[in-house]
Amino acid sequence: MVTADAISARLEVLGNPEASRFALRFFRTGPGEYGEGDLFRGIRVPVLRKLASGLDNVPPEEVNRLLASAFHEDRLLALLLLIRRFRRADGVEQERIYNSYLANTRRINNWDLVDISAEHIVGSFLRNHDRAPLYRLAVSESLWERRIAIVSTFHFIRRNEFHDTLAIAGMLLNDREELIHKAAGWMLREVGKRDQPAEEEFLQVHCRSMPRVMLRYAIERFEEGKRQRYLKGLV
Repeated sequence: MVTADAISARLEVLGNPEASRFALRFFRTGPGEYGEGDLFRGIRVPVLRKLASGLDNVPPEEVNRLLASAFHEDRLLALLLLIRRFRRADGVEQERIYNSYLANTRRINNWDLVDISAEHIVGSFLRNHDRAPLYRLAVSESLWERRIAIVSTFHFIRRNEFHDTLAIAGMLLNDREELIHKAAGWMLREVGKRDQPAEEEFLQVHCRSMPRVMLRYAIERFEEGKRQRYLKGLV
């Protein structure tokens, strides 16, 4: 049986001290920053994806142990394993993975961990279930749970379902965290790629009061004249 300890030992060998030092700065791990205290081995995501492809038989309890690691890359690898398992699972197992994911959001504690996993587990599961959990996450005290709420809707966006994205983006207009402004703006931009009138209907109501970063992300793909009108509130 492949254990979490054995996987962590393999990851330790793959680590790169220089890349680790860069990651500590990039993911804001200093005192008072959003990633405070996180530890990095310095392993690139493509390397972790390749490793995950050979670990499909790791027992669920060992994946959960890996998700509890102090090291960022260990947790990311655990999430990649959960995504792979979720895609192959039946409905009962998918629900178990979904519930386990939400029970461990304190370990999904940086933007890349959320962004790589939320749509593929939370969004995928809730597409055919009551989506009320997303709205509870959107008002959580946890920055990462609020980001899970909006990024999970990317699964719906890819299937031309925009209601939940627009509703949750509206709930997050007054959020205090820039990481939430960026995520909501990103999702609005993704809506616009598929249905620009739907995005603009939202923006015409909120562009004068929404966080500037959220607006800039949302209108990034607009032609320059229209982009400037939104930035100046002339719509």
